[in-house]
Amino acid sequence: MSPILHIAASGAFMASLGVTLASLLAFANRRLYVFEDPRIDQVDEMLPHANCGACGTAGCRQFAEALIDGRTDPGKCTVNTAETNQVIADLLGVAVGDHEKQVARLACGGGTHVARTRARYEGMKSCRAAALVSGGGKACSWGCLGLADCAEVCDFDAIAMDRHGLPLVDAAKCTACGDCIEVCPKGLFSLQPANHRLWVACKNQQLGDEAELECQVACTACGRCAADAPEGLLTLRNNLATVDYGNNRLASRIAIERCPTGAIVWLDNEGAVKGRDAKKVVRQEALPVG
Repeated sequence: MSPILHIAASGAFMASLGVTLASLLAFANRRLYVFEDPRIDQVDEMLPHANCGACGTAGCRQFAEALIDGRTDPGKCTVNTAETNQVIADLLGVAVGDHEKQVARLACGGGTHVARTRARYEGMKSCRAAALVSGGGKACSWGCLGLADCAEVCDFDAIAMDRHGLPLVDAAKCTACGDCIEVCPKGLFSLQPANHRLWVACKNQQLGDEAELECQVACTACGRCAADAPEGLLTLRNNLATVDYGNNRLASRIAIERCPTGAIVWLDNEGAVKGRDAKKVVRQEALPVG
């Protein structure tokens, strides 16, 4: 066969192969086509694309799909404004949904001015790294290490460090995404309904003077809060006051009044309020190491 005929035959074969494959792809496209509701794209465009997971799905696209399928409602998105969620609800002809706002809360009040540090940590500025070195050097092995992993991981600028090395959560900015919970090596963060006002800002499980020796604002398991609170609201577990949030309807500021260290607080719009018997914290400088 001459070279020209060889080239022509090869070209014809390739053309035939291309037509065959194109036909197969077109056939497969018709047979395997899965309809996608165009409203998914509409809803997805109205979502914040934070992909924070606070709504219970892996991302905003998955949340849009769940909305279209009727498996959730627009109010589950805590990043969007209420107005945008209402627009989505109107588009889908559903109710926005009434969901109680949740916020991240820290179970520690032991800043550098009230909690002792037994050893100075030198290394990567990270709570997770510090925790690997004998727990981070803080005398209270349950205490916040103050190296701001939680603030770094928060995509919504809802966490800032105060002058004493403690994270402060801005409830208005918090989306309850849970990133701070995952990153904290001490497990100090948890998500709580914003209307739960009674809060134990401590996780120390040492008892009495031993706990207070390491941190002036530690829970000492004295039991006064449990004795004063409505029955069933507060109990002592592992030497730590624990609030039964299932009985939150019974919550009362009376439970904080006789706490000698101020470990249990009442949260209002101004911040954490301590009881009348809580020792006043005067010192503002960091305690010496050792």
